[in-house]
Amino acid sequence: MSLVDINAKIPNNVDLAEDRRLQRALESWQPKFIRWWEDLGPAAFKTNPVFLRTAIDVGQQGWANFGHVSMPEYRWGVFLAEPEKDRKIAFGEHKGEDVWQEVPGEYRSMLRRLIVVQGDTEPASVEQQRQLSLTAPSLYDMRNLFQVNVEEGRHLWAMVYLLHRYFGKDGRDEADAMLERHSGDADNPRILGAFNEETPDWLSFFFFTYFTDRDGKYQLASMRESAFDPLSRTCDFMLKEEAYHMFVGASGIGRVVARTIELMQRHDTEDVHPHGGINLNLLQKYLNFHYSVSLDLFGAETSTNAANYYAGGLKGRFHEERRDDDHRLNTLLRYVPDFVDGAIGQREVTQLAALNETLRDDYIIDCQKGLDRWNRALSEAGTSFELTLPHVGFNRDVGTFAGRRISPQGHVLTETEWQASCSDWLPTDDDKAHVKSLMVGVTEPGKMAGWIAPPTSGINQKPVEYEYVQV
Repeated sequence: MSLVDINAKIPNNVDLAEDRRLQRALESWQPKFIRWWEDLGPAAFKTNPVFLRTAIDVGQQGWANFGHVSMPEYRWGVFLAEPEKDRKIAFGEHKGEDVWQEVPGEYRSMLRRLIVVQGDTEPASVEQQRQLSLTAPSLYDMRNLFQVNVEEGRHLWAMVYLLHRYFGKDGRDEADAMLERHSGDADNPRILGAFNEETPDWLSFFFFTYFTDRDGKYQLASMRESAFDPLSRTCDFMLKEEAYHMFVGASGIGRVVARTIELMQRHDTEDVHPHGGINLNLLQKYLNFHYSVSLDLFGAETSTNAANYYAGGLKGRFHEERRDDDHRLNTLLRYVPDFVDGAIGQREVTQLAALNETLRDDYIIDCQKGLDRWNRALSEAGTSFELTLPHVGFNRDVGTFAGRRISPQGHVLTETEWQASCSDWLPTDDDKAHVKSLMVGVTEPGKMAGWIAPPTSGINQKPVEYEYVQV
């Protein structure tokens, strides 16, 4: 394992200085990245000093430091987790063989596609969130937004390194293309649909980081199992940073719930909109939208591509080595949802064919944990309202449920029935207008917008009223 060269032009622990050709290639890509950041990164406060966490190592302890940094001076770098001695391939046709340090020719195209799709999501979310700094509910939240943004930028660097290092000219072209596609662009959009949706307000941001970044966790964890060891080690380190992104979402929604409870109790009403809050049923609508869009990111219930990735050892399951089966899945069976003849049912397929659905199942279980915490707060406050995950077929655009009209409770609807009720389940223009009306930036240290409660603690032992962004 090479030491971290934190003072290099591109901080890294991959011996860039020993590969001058690769170093020059990445240094020529660096100005393109900076131009993209300047054009499509945060729209405001982009040069202000921000109390950011910056990666400086890859060990379990002391892997990052905190300090005020102007984002253009943030030290984006390339970091791979420490190698696992004598690591073996844990699944697929190559199970038991040594992991690969180079890309096998027969898997070159598939591995490149995996890396490109993952890499494309990283700058996409920065683009989606670029206007949010203008309406941050506090300096604490603005800092969290910027922390997520710079780490998404570093995750892009992680994928670009792999493309440059292992895929030659094709990889360099793909790295350039990730700065040419843009979220929501009519002519050159991002690869995955969820990353072309707007993130117009902070409520959307919190649900995005809770649900969509959680999809990122499961995708990265699956690639962390890869037989291609550089990809595995890259994803292993990325997961360190991804955990904070999900915390931002989970704690943000929890604070909105807490503020709504406070307003309900203070004014003895369930309708807190006149009092500058967000009603619980509106939270449910935003939850329904972001959850259903994120479910689509896992793909169709059965997938030949996913089966080929697994059989080849390129992408495993979440916590692959903890699973008690043959890790080949050719003969093991399971049921997946199916919509046929106007009804919701099931069909039996091999587990190898159903890998997308297995990963989606794991994700759904994880998503529910946050709802359980928020619902405990609601129950302790004496309200009977519960936030719920809608049926897996609700509002889907991918897989067997694509375009089907299914209620959050799992009832099959006619188009007329859907149109009559969808405004009860998904945010309407009026709902979005109300949320937008609350989005007024707060830049006084320790102060919070009226629709969200303060956090229970600050960052890295700093108080909540600390000047996290110097404005």
